[in-house]
Amino acid sequence: MTWIEALLLGLVQGLTEFLPVSSSGHLELGKVLLDIEAKESLTFSIIVHAATVLSIIVVFYKNIRELFSGLIKFQWNESTIYSAKIAVSMIPVGIVGVFFMTEVESVYNGNIVFVGSMLLVTASLLLLTYLAKSKDKDVSYRDAFIIGIAQAFAVMPGISRSGATIATGLFLGVRKDLVTRFSFLMVLVPIIGATIFDIVRADDPDAVAIGIIPLLIGFVAAFLSGLFACRIMLNIVRQGKLIYFAIYCILAASIAIFLG
Repeated sequence: MTWIEALLLGLVQGLTEFLPVSSSGHLELGKVLLDIEAKESLTFSIIVHAATVLSIIVVFYKNIRELFSGLIKFQWNESTIYSAKIAVSMIPVGIVGVFFMTEVESVYNGNIVFVGSMLLVTASLLLLTYLAKSKDKDVSYRDAFIIGIAQAFAVMPGISRSGATIATGLFLGVRKDLVTRFSFLMVLVPIIGATIFDIVRADDPDAVAIGIIPLLIGFVAAFLSGLFACRIMLNIVRQGKLIYFAIYCILAASIAIFLG
């Protein structure tokens, strides 16, 4: 992987991680177009996902600080309740990560027809949000688990994590700003865990060494573009303009399926 390829893919990851268009799907399309090896791309994908986690931490620093402040009091307060809901939301994706990692990795094989099909799923979810009636409620434990199931399905390249989780929350009647914040915060631990897992298996002979420069460039590009996209997404959900991304996903899916 060259530094230019790393820069382009880093920008793609950062810009599409928070917008409901599937960052993993766009990365797969980019890797096919740039002819990057699948095993090499998996390591790079996790690195740039870690960069977007850092951008979430920066954007939601105040919320995260409040959660930790509440947790260290070792009391059943608002922060611990919210943290417990996030923990509940991580159960489905945790099960997928522990028991189905091999199957998940096998999907990342450059099959852009499959990516295009999953982008159509994302488009459908976004279009259906216009039928959702907001009940102006907060995230319950039940809601957290169901939203977590949506996140588990979003391991598929082409299904947007933010699109699936936010759309599911809206279907459940959760207030727009609350489900958006929950969607971004709930992904922190799973991605951090995936990054640690990748570091642990770095000595695996099947893992392909990319090189520190491309990884660094990809990380910085994903982080900076992620900051921009995260702030933009918060305003987009509040204004209810998800239909534009549904149209984009349909166009991207058509191109992917045609090329495939």
